[in-house]
This record gives sequence, C-alpha cells and structure tokens, in this order.
Amino acid sequence: MSAVLMSLYGVASYVIFLVTILYMIAFVGDLPVPKTIDSGAPVELIEAVVANLVLLAVFGAQHSVMARPAFKLWWTRFVPEPIERSSYVLAASAALALLLWQWRPIAEPIVWNVQDRVATIAIYAMFGLGWALLFLSSFLINHFELFGLSQIYHRLVRRTPKAQEFRTPLLYRQVRHPLYLGFIIGSWATPKMSLGHLLFAVGMTGYILIGIYFEERDLISQFGERYLRYRERVGMLLPWPRK
Repeated sequence: MSAVLMSLYGVASYVIFLVTILYMIAFVGDLPVPKTIDSGAPVELIEAVVANLVLLAVFGAQHSVMARPAFKLWWTRFVPEPIERSSYVLAASAALALLLWQWRPIAEPIVWNVQDRVATIAIYAMFGLGWALLFLSSFLINHFELFGLSQIYHRLVRRTPKAQEFRTPLLYRQVRHPLYLGFIIGSWATPKMSLGHLLFAVGMTGYILIGIYFEERDLISQFGERYLRYRERVGMLLPWPRK
C-alpha cells in the first residue's frame, strides 16, 4: 500500500472515530440526536439486559484484545505497521457504533431523578468536564499518535518515528489514567439515571478497570521499574496523596 493510500485510510479512520465518539457523548447525555441511551422502542427486560451486556462485551473485548502487544505483533503480519493503529481505531469505532445502534433502552425504573435546577446544572457541568478531561488527557500524551495520525505522517514524509518515551505530563502526575477517569465521569454524570443508563455506566466502568489491569501489565513490561515506582506514588483514578 502506498504512503498516500495509507494517509487517506488513516485520516478516514480518525474522522470516523471522531464522529462516533461525539455521537456517543450525545447518546449518553440524552442530547438531541436520532437515538439516545433511553430512546427507542422498549423490549422485554431480559432481552434488553442480555443484548446490552453482549454489546458491552464485544466493545470491551475488541479494545482489550487488539491493544495487546502480542496481537499487534501478529496483526502487523497482515497490516502495514504505519496503519496498525488506524486499523485499531477503525475497529474500535465500529464496535462502538454497533453498541450505539443496537442498544436496547431500559427506561424504567428510574434509579435517581434530580429535580433541583442548580444541582442539575452542576451535574451537566460534571458531564461536560468528564468528556473534556478525556480529550485533554489524550492531547497530553500525544493525541495524534494515540489515534494513528502520527504514524501515517511519518510514513508519508519517510521519517523514522521516535521511540516511545515514558512521560507524566500535568494530569498524569496526579492520576495514572485521567483519560479513563474522564470516561467514567461522563458515563455516570446524569441528572436522570435510568436502569439502562446504569447498566451502561457499570459495564463501561468494569471494562475500564479490567483494561487498566492489562494495560499496566504491558507498561510494566515496557518500562519496568520506572513504571512500578510511578504506580506506587500516583493513584490509579483518584489523586491520592503521594507517598
């Protein structure tokens, strides 16, 4: 595959990701989009729970399996290395799009419903803060490399990418995974929590905790004692005081 085709593929994958993640934010926040987490024709409770759990499992499995070094080593036997990350991003977007498309709403019962206007505004502010934290965290650790754009750029200009460095910029000095923290906040911050929304929030939080376990194993393997010392003094998702 030529460098130009790789670049077009990588940019298209990134655009698809961006559209999908922005739609997901609106989906979770019950914002005005064609389908949200609580909209759509209701189905039997058991059917909805089973279907939604399967969708969450597919999403989590894709993210966890394709992110592992062993899979990447096997995958790059068939996919050119410069677009390996773009392919991951495209597959992740497809798994997320499937979840949003096939999600079964479970509008009842309502777990909580905040009526106070000030409290509602505060919750929506927390919702926005969570997703802003996610995007900010991605830029702090190199957003463009994370989503495959740096790799295709280096291939296009025939430049050898720098070796990955272990860095802890800004937020990463307070928590090890601020990006995941933002996702969790955005998933839970809602003034009206339906049973379906609760299932989504719990499922995504569970996936994140499992994903962190495997991701940190890879980071320890890559950076060794340096990451172990970092993990000892910095909290995983909450800014615990340093030892």
